[in-house]
Amino acid sequence: MPEMLRNNSVLAGQRVAVFGLGYVGLPLIRSCLNAGFAVIGFDVDKGRVKSLRSGFSYVDDVSDIEIQEWLKGGFYPTSEVADLLDIDVFIICVPTPLTKAGGPDLSSVEASTKVIESCLTGIRESGKKPLVILESTTYPGTTEEVVRPILETNGLLVSEDFHLAFSPERIDPGNQRWTFENTPKVVGGLTKECGDAAEEFYAQVTKTIVRVKGLKEAEMAKLLENTYRHVNIALINEMAKISHELGIDIWDVIRAAETKPFGFQAFRPSAGVGGHCIPIDPNYLSHRVKTELGLPFRFIELAQEVNSSMPSYVVVRLRDLLNLNGLSVNGAQILVVGVTYKPNIADTRDSPAIGVIRNLLKSGANVFFLDPLIPEFKVDGQAIPSSQSPNAPTKYDAAVILQAHETFSYKGMSPLSDCWLDASSAKSLSTGPEYSRI
Repeated sequence: MPEMLRNNSVLAGQRVAVFGLGYVGLPLIRSCLNAGFAVIGFDVDKGRVKSLRSGFSYVDDVSDIEIQEWLKGGFYPTSEVADLLDIDVFIICVPTPLTKAGGPDLSSVEASTKVIESCLTGIRESGKKPLVILESTTYPGTTEEVVRPILETNGLLVSEDFHLAFSPERIDPGNQRWTFENTPKVVGGLTKECGDAAEEFYAQVTKTIVRVKGLKEAEMAKLLENTYRHVNIALINEMAKISHELGIDIWDVIRAAETKPFGFQAFRPSAGVGGHCIPIDPNYLSHRVKTELGLPFRFIELAQEVNSSMPSYVVVRLRDLLNLNGLSVNGAQILVVGVTYKPNIADTRDSPAIGVIRNLLKSGANVFFLDPLIPEFKVDGQAIPSSQSPNAPTKYDAAVILQAHETFSYKGMSPLSDCWLDASSAKSLSTGPEYSRI
């Protein structure tokens, strides 16, 4: 660790260690640095650490210029536990994916906690009482039942030797209006003193603190937020299917319904859900309910079923449009436009495009993709050719829009095909007479 990080008089106050240098950790680091903290960024991915040390960002919401400024102002990315010296606040922002069995994979949380435990043992002699915060999304009970026992392995006690809290991340990648600084921060502690310590810390880096009774309430709040979205997305997707069969324009219905100034929030049909939250987080809760109570969480399970069916539904609608033109999916040249999981970000994790293209390939289609944010795209290890590749057609039998990025003009693409299906959540796209929406 550079000597300036140990003795810088401007940053000689609290030191913060952020575990997980991804889409959650980096915006948090920005706020901590702006508040005057010295920040150690810890990640086991040495490629990430190397990139950050070189001044390059791999996250949409953080620029290279910002990283370079951070390095000058008290930020030190590392993969070495030995660099975690004299830390006052430890924050865990690591991924919590699903296992093959559908349960939460807490291996990264556990590994991070073990590293923190080793650091706490060394800090104990200094008389400090560090604060440990979990921000990674997980099921209610994780902080107390998984994190706490690891931290207390060698005789340290919560509230006596360290504080323990949970504060769910609320980062919305690509959202320029709601950032880490101005999005209310939910905070819950194991004890009142733990909650007070976490609230005092976050008050220095965010504008609004929402205090809840304890750890489980904070953990459950995050799952409620994402389950709400998951269920309502499924509802509108199911209504879109039904409306199509009944000959009703669901988009006109939504336009009318959202004029009601109370009691309604508009959700729009799509090719499914993707990313790091909606397809995953609600399953933590249903898994917990099933394993602890022996009960199904039917709303979540049904929402998962509906949203998972949407990529196949998109292909069915494409097949029907091709049939109207006397064509078959088998052998058709099809363009997939927008392969990220949401608009305006270069992130393809669990993107609905994967399911759409997988089904098209199984049906014998020749698939090409067009996305200004993604130079290369693979499905099940197979490289999907870009519309800019030498063998790409100048005109396609059909095209489907899955995401509409604001930085790209889709309205000028009508010459690419006479048959368009719009499965994006954009409010209005017009590409010509042969244009349909899911």
